[in-house]
Amino acid sequence: MKKYGIMAAIGFIMASCSQTETKTETIENPDGTTSVKTIETEKTSALDSATIQNTVNTAKEKLNVAGEKLDEAADNVREDLRAKKRDTVR
Repeated sequence: MKKYGIMAAIGFIMASCSQTETKTETIENPDGTTSVKTIETEKTSALDSATIQNTVNTAKEKLNVAGEKLDEAADNVREDLRAKKRDTVR
């Protein structure tokens, strides 16, 4: 479930990396006529695909470590329950 949340967050970040802004300027010429000039600028954030990929890989490594710790804790609990069951049967 966490994996899907991380992927959704990364997709949102990637979608918000660039924005386009449009400005319209009215310019008055020396002969008295006016002209309209449209300026379109694209803003991009400082994030690039390498940074995003590095973050994803780091998150995957941390999730794997956490999963291994959970598996180890479950094994320890299982062994403790088995030992207690053996002690109560005797």
